[in-house]
Amino acid sequence: MSNLNKTERARGRPADMPSGELQENLLDAAEQLFAEKGFAATSIRELADAAGVNPALVHYYFGSKKKLLIAVMDRALMPIAKRIGELKESGGASAANFASLFFEMATVHPAMPKLVVREVMMSAGDMRELFVQKYAPRLGGALPGLLAREQRLGRINPALATPNAALMLLSLCVFPFIARPVAEPGMGIDYSEAGLVGYLEQVQLLLDKGMRP
Repeated sequence: MSNLNKTERARGRPADMPSGELQENLLDAAEQLFAEKGFAATSIRELADAAGVNPALVHYYFGSKKKLLIAVMDRALMPIAKRIGELKESGGASAANFASLFFEMATVHPAMPKLVVREVMMSAGDMRELFVQKYAPRLGGALPGLLAREQRLGRINPALATPNAALMLLSLCVFPFIARPVAEPGMGIDYSEAGLVGYLEQVQLLLDKGMRP
């Protein structure tokens, strides 16, 4: 057994769990707990218990609780930022494509919208500054310019103010996941896989008809 394996086992790594799977478990637990309880109120012990590992592994793999939070955001948001960049390069930056990307992120990481609201929108501090500098320019911040290009190409109604249109697009795709505790029982919104697919189709139809010149 290598020294690395000995160290990992000594710090509490389950012998039968690959390190990649273990890190994913920690990220999953952190995403859920940070969204439900908040970053400050979630202890490393709680994170470790939820992931089924020794608390020392949080530091071993991520360095600190704050770095774990950043890793959670990176996992959910950076792939979307990359794909927005690809759409920009390919010329396929339609409103429907944008909606699909953001909706996909929120479907795969349903706790992420709530986490961002809690730790970025409602809490002025380091995470808001980090979000504004690192994520926002490549996500929502990229949309007004891309939508403006679609206007110049005659694909989007020229009367639309693109910053407002970008905000509305994001709201259509992300807010349903924030509103679920009320929307599901109070409005009868279907959050099953089939229901969410149907919702996305309706959003895309609304964007296509509403933004067309």
